[in-house]
Amino acid sequence: MSAPIRILLLAGFAVCTAAAPALAQGRSALVDPRADADADRLYQDQNGAFYIRRGDRYIPYTGRMEFGRAVFDRQPAVSAPAAQPVPAPVTQAPPARQAALVQPEASGDPALSPIEAAKAKAVLRVPDNGPIDYAKAYGPIEDDVFPVRAFDYKRMNPAYLRQEIAYNGPYEPGTIIVDPRAHQLTLVQEGGRARRYGVGVGKQGFSWSGTATVNSKQAWPDWYPPKEMIARSPKLAGEVDKLQSGLGVSGGLRNPLGARAMYLWQGNKDTLFRIHGTLEPFSIGKSVSSGCIRMINQDAIDLFSRVNVGAKVVVLN
Repeated sequence: MSAPIRILLLAGFAVCTAAAPALAQGRSALVDPRADADADRLYQDQNGAFYIRRGDRYIPYTGRMEFGRAVFDRQPAVSAPAAQPVPAPVTQAPPARQAALVQPEASGDPALSPIEAAKAKAVLRVPDNGPIDYAKAYGPIEDDVFPVRAFDYKRMNPAYLRQEIAYNGPYEPGTIIVDPRAHQLTLVQEGGRARRYGVGVGKQGFSWSGTATVNSKQAWPDWYPPKEMIARSPKLAGEVDKLQSGLGVSGGLRNPLGARAMYLWQGNKDTLFRIHGTLEPFSIGKSVSSGCIRMINQDAIDLFSRVNVGAKVVVLN
């Protein structure tokens, strides 16, 4: 890639089972009433963080977008001028630099609401690469967009808790492998190692397998249940609100997608499947969801911080 920031012509991100397949067929421009003349461009660094450009500044972007098809310009249509302060690739920055990358602009720009600024920080959260201490790994998280309650890991089958394991399989580092039968998700890492997490998967009739890519990532995403889901569970009608992109549930503590979501696409088509957090952590290890891959919120946050947009996802049969 010729520059650390690439430009996306983006129409928006669907959420878990939230849109009809036809939505993936159209193309439209980014819609953001707050932005200036550069509003039709969304910039992305190598770690998947999004920015909009205002003058000579790159501002972390977490605003809502209209639905449609996302087109990734691997080679930017317009290169950022060398004189502009383009953010450095996050994957090459030490933890201190990662934290500084977003905090000054995200918290100081009046165009960003407090929630949007907090989401911008959450996107660049630095993963903990130390030995896994379960009391710490599943303890409360107070410095995120919303507080995440501690998870009682002692009540969980150890097979579904976060683990560092040896890996000598065929997939390259950065690949996510989901084994629905074992209810486990594995992130392949460098040096013959991997990170494994327990997951909940779709029950019979909602299962899916195949290869996809992580098309986008969102911290505390909104959720838009489709009419079909509401028909299967009428009580949802009393839980949704009118949001910018339709009837849904705002990102937060009552949102079924939890603290993080990674959106899976095949080519230019949204699969409508997600890897995401959950309100029901003890459903991990079971086949209960409507097709998506759910994780304990602490694990979803950890995985989110390690996965880049464009990562390969393999869901086994």
